[in-house]
Amino acid sequence: MGESSLKSAGLRPTLPRRLILEILENSSERHMGAEEIYQAIRDLNQEVGLATVYRVLTQFEQSGIVISHKFAGDNKAYYELNDETHHDHLVCVKCGRVIEFVDEQIEKRQKEVAKSAGFVLEDHSLHLYGVCTGMSKKGVCSASDSDSQNIHQIGEK
Repeated sequence: MGESSLKSAGLRPTLPRRLILEILENSSERHMGAEEIYQAIRDLNQEVGLATVYRVLTQFEQSGIVISHKFAGDNKAYYELNDETHHDHLVCVKCGRVIEFVDEQIEKRQKEVAKSAGFVLEDHSLHLYGVCTGMSKKGVCSASDSDSQNIHQIGEK
């Protein structure tokens, strides 16, 4: 993405915008809250206010650079870069871990349900809530760094 994506979205590449985009692109976490992004900026010894972070994330969402999610049980928004690939989410209600997955059978069934109800499906999101294996067995999140960047493919393509 980078600075060219800011320009193509009609946004000037200001320091706060560049920093936030860089953090989202380079983070091992695909879903970050505004406060986490703000802390990452502070860790870089940069001076950008929390209100500016929220304002930039709103601009990014409106321009299609990021997608925001609100997962049940949590009032804050989580942001991820819009890579234009649809995926759904599994969310651990104990540790907050988010796993992205794609299942073609689920996608097919959702379209069938919409069609049978007389809807033309324009968009949808699916968030499944449960407890990850680590939390249920050991009380410790079972996430590994390698998991955070993968979208799990389930079923046939």
